[in-house]
Amino acid sequence: MIPTEQVMRFLPHRFPFLLVDRVLSVVPKKSIVALKNVTCNEQFFQGHFPEWKIMPGVLIIEALAQAGAVLFFSSIPDPEKKFIVLSKIDKAKLKRMVVPGDQLRLEVEWTRSKGRILLMKGKAFVESDLAAEGEIYAMVLDVSEVKSPLT
Repeated sequence: MIPTEQVMRFLPHRFPFLLVDRVLSVVPKKSIVALKNVTCNEQFFQGHFPEWKIMPGVLIIEALAQAGAVLFFSSIPDPEKKFIVLSKIDKAKLKRMVVPGDQLRLEVEWTRSKGRILLMKGKAFVESDLAAEGEIYAMVLDVSEVKSPLT
């Protein structure tokens, strides 16, 4: 299990965009299981949709990508020297609505890596129901290559 503080060291995301609440298990370069608790207080529910609160599918995919990033950073030495960005989503399917009170179980498998490109397959479940799935491609950069827009 990875404590929340470590997840926050791996991911640059912060509220309201940090979508991994807890990591249950991680096998480096193989798989991760993480959780996202969906509450009625999520900011996106103010507009999507106020009368019928449904978690946007793109945010479910983003939660899978964030879990995949935690898997990547847990699998390498010196994770503080790397930066990972989402580069492509393939075969994304949204199968079930996710609503307040649901808990997303994020299961991501490290499929392959070649050069700077990392491919992972992710599935998000609510209880035993598949809510979303997709192939997630990410590009791995050296921190020294990334220029902050604030500098």
